[in-house]
Parts: sequence; C-alpha cells; structure tokens
Amino acid sequence: MAGVLVCSILALATAERPAVVVVVGASGTEEFGKQFRQWAERWQAAAERAGASFDCIGLDEDTGEDRQRLRQRLTDAAPASDEPLWLVLIGHGTFDGQTARFNLRGPDVSAAELAAWLGQIERPLAMVNCASASGPFINALSGKNRVVVTAAKSGFEHNFAHFGDYLSAAIGDPAADLDKDEQTSLLEAFLMASAKTQEFYAEDARLATEHALIDDNGDARGTPADWFQGVRATRSAKEGAAVDGLRASQMQLVRSQRERQLPADARTRRDELERQIAALRERKAELGEEAYYRDLEKLLVELAGVYEPKSPFAPRK
Repeated sequence: MAGVLVCSILALATAERPAVVVVVGASGTEEFGKQFRQWAERWQAAAERAGASFDCIGLDEDTGEDRQRLRQRLTDAAPASDEPLWLVLIGHGTFDGQTARFNLRGPDVSAAELAAWLGQIERPLAMVNCASASGPFINALSGKNRVVVTAAKSGFEHNFAHFGDYLSAAIGDPAADLDKDEQTSLLEAFLMASAKTQEFYAEDARLATEHALIDDNGDARGTPADWFQGVRATRSAKEGAAVDGLRASQMQLVRSQRERQLPADARTRRDELERQIAALRERKAELGEEAYYRDLEKLLVELAGVYEPKSPFAPRK
C-alpha cells in the first residue's frame, strides 16, 4: 500500500525470505515525527518490492512497550537462515560520554543492550542506526556476518542527523547502482546517502555535524564514504587493518531478477568465494605470481559453477 505505513505485525517467515524491522524512536516534535514516518514508509516500500517481511515499531499507539517489542522481534527473527535481517533505527540518539543510547518511546535502549539482544541472531545482519550520536553502536555491534551503518562517527555528533533521510531514499533507488548490476547494495546506498548528506551541508555553507560510517569486517573501526572510489575502498586504517565494503556490497534489499533466480545456498557460496578472491588479492605479493594465479583459477572456476547448476563445481544440494 503505497504511502500507507503498516505497523501491525506481519509474519516474519524468517527462514524463507529477508526480514525488515524498522524502529521509529521518540520524535520529540511533530516536525521530526513527520520526517521519521516518511523514512519508514520508504523502507516499507523497498521491503515490499523485495518480497521481504516488514514490521514497524514506534508509529502506532504508544503503550510504553516499544523496548520489549523490539526485543521480542529480534527473538522472532533469530533462527538460522541464509536470508538477512535488516534492523533500521530511525530517530534520535544520546551519548553521555560513556553510554550511547537510541531514544525509544518509553525506556531507551543502549548500544550494549542491543548488542546482547542481537547475540542470538543466526543469520546475516544489516544494522542501520540513522540517529545522532550513533557512532558507538559500531563498537558494540560489529561482528562476523554483519554490516553496521551509523549516521554519526562518534557519540559526540549529537545534532539531528539527516543521513537517514537520504539512505531511506537510496536503498531502493536504481540511480545508486554504481557497479551497474541492476540492484542497489547497502554499500552503494550508504555511499549515495553520505554524498547527499555532505551536499546538504555544502549547499547551505554549513559545517557538517554528521559523518556516517560503515563496518562489515568485524573490526569495530568503521569506514567513511570518502575512503571509497566507486565501490572499492582505496584507503585502509593503520596497522594493516582489513578494509570494509565487500560484505556490504553483497547485501541488497531489492534484488535484481537475476539475483532472485539464484537459490539461497548458491548466493551464500558465491559471496564466500568472492570474499576468498578478495583476500587472495590482498596476498598476491607474498604468494608470488605462479601461486597466486593457480589459486585464483581454482576460485574462479568454482565461482563460475555457481551460475551453472549442471557444472560439477556448482554448490551441492
């Protein structure tokens, strides 16, 4: 239903399709409330196009139970699956120098508490915090098989964050498709939203008070958009830390027709092979040319088999 946000509980069908859970926090003012509702409606529209389940918390009657409802939704979505859970937080955040929180109607939820609740998740996870002061959520939630996006790079960026507006528009926008594979990945949406956010401040000659980060390698550091050229990070942190971006580039909410035709186990194996190829490229100098191309050929042959079910290299059922 275009333009109508449905906040009633929809069957999550966790094992068979992606699940999108949008949490709208306490708005504070009517103006913010209208913006947050619009962002949530965009996520719902993208979820519907994706054939994903959708659940929204925070825009129905306020019973003071949003915190408990969020915890229960995460429990419902916890069972193992190849299909990802998308958790999107829309609203305001706070940071007192030690603890970062997302402001719910009723009791807030801290980054540490959310990390504990997400510890039960046995599926790929995209956690997007569009709130101010959200940077510490990367430190708390970063982990294996996860992509974490925050609107702020630290807890001290406490002014209202516009990033969530642009991200909600980009997640289903074909114009954000940088690699031209007919689908927009979370990385591509992050890059477009970050660029739009910086344009917003530049057009008004204002000092930018928010700098979004993305983390998908589990090192809890996060990477800003200006470290990327296209969909590849061209800079890396000190001490040789792994770069972010690959796993996020493999996660799309609205998949292309070709992507939808791939079985879930084939997508999972394809993504793993692509990560192995990326890791191999990082080791090219130490391996030597002969060993590098020998190992690369093996991976590429198996990768080709993912797209050809009759190939002996295709994933086994």
